[in-house]
Order: sequence, then C-alpha cells, then structure tokens
Amino acid sequence: MLALSRKKNEAIIISNNVEITILEVKGDQVKVGITAPKDVPIYRKEVYTQIQEANKEAVNVDGVEALRNLGMM
Repeated sequence: MLALSRKKNEAIIISNNVEITILEVKGDQVKVGITAPKDVPIYRKEVYTQIQEANKEAVNVDGVEALRNLGMM
C-alpha cells in the first residue's frame, strides 16, 4: 500500500485518467472527490464487498441448479 499525505485541494493521479482530490477535512472524516472516465466503476469498499458476495452466491446457486438439471445431484 502506498500512503500519501495530502492537504485540502491537493490531488493524486492514478493511471493518467483518475484524479482523487481532497475536498474537505473535518475531524476524523475526509471528503474525497474522484474524477474518472464513465467506464471506470467507483464503489465504496463496503458496497463493493456486498456486490462481490452477491455475485459469489449467484454463481453458487446457479452452479448447483445447473448440476441438478444435468442429473448430477
């Protein structure tokens, strides 16, 4: 992990097309602005984790159902 110190209105660039700017700092909260192409998905980590878990469940359910349909279960 790369750790960087930034102040309000300072930014970092990722891969030439994603810019992350510190918009505001209040106590232990930091407001971050992200500028990226529309085809780059951006999620809060907790939302991303939920999406990944839902995808795993869907694959597992579909996989079991597919095996049942083949007569293997």
